[in-house]
Amino acid sequence: MLSVPVLDPSEAYALWADSYPPHAHNPVMLAEERAMLALLPGRLDGIRVLDAGCGSGRYVLHALARGAAHVRGIDLSPPMLERARGALAGHADAGRVALHEGSLTALPAPAETADLTVCGLVVGHLPDLHPALAELHRVTRPGGRVVCSDFHPIGAALGWQRDFRAGGERYAVRHTRHLYGHWHAACTALGLAIERVVEPMLDPADIPAGARFDPAALHVPVALVFQLRRLP
Repeated sequence: MLSVPVLDPSEAYALWADSYPPHAHNPVMLAEERAMLALLPGRLDGIRVLDAGCGSGRYVLHALARGAAHVRGIDLSPPMLERARGALAGHADAGRVALHEGSLTALPAPAETADLTVCGLVVGHLPDLHPALAELHRVTRPGGRVVCSDFHPIGAALGWQRDFRAGGERYAVRHTRHLYGHWHAACTALGLAIERVVEPMLDPADIPAGARFDPAALHVPVALVFQLRRLP
């Protein structure tokens, strides 16, 4: 495997934002997204959604498509938030969205205001899982759900990186492997019940012809996806 510079998330997404679309754009993200969407209610009418680490807005758009009453998107990267604003420009339901800059460990949102909190492929950017889950717990109302995903820890064990290309160069984003045991311990301590765990695998149909990838990726899960409920 070629060595590439590993950047902290804020530096990485400042470079990546210009080419980062508001939809799943690789086979791993497609697998993760199918699992996440299957855990969300088919309709979100009357539901207040918080997307923690919203990036370019893909789950914000999914929440709107399912009829969410209000969506609050939060991300640490100003360039990624600009991508999200661009994706919402002209959208018929953009008035139901509020976008804010903020950290996953200090979300700029009042306590217990989200009926549903979504966090897709973000927690691996943090070295410690507990502070992030504590914030997801805080902003979610008692009885509300948290649907959260990360790259599967088996990928890091196989040497995979979260890499991207910008300005003709290849980079990787810093990533910390969080094992299922870490999730279980943090959820138990915080009062988050683990209701479902999904480990999606790649769909060979999503892999472009001639793509270069580790063949092992077809035989192991590529994401770890949780449906959690905040206990009363």
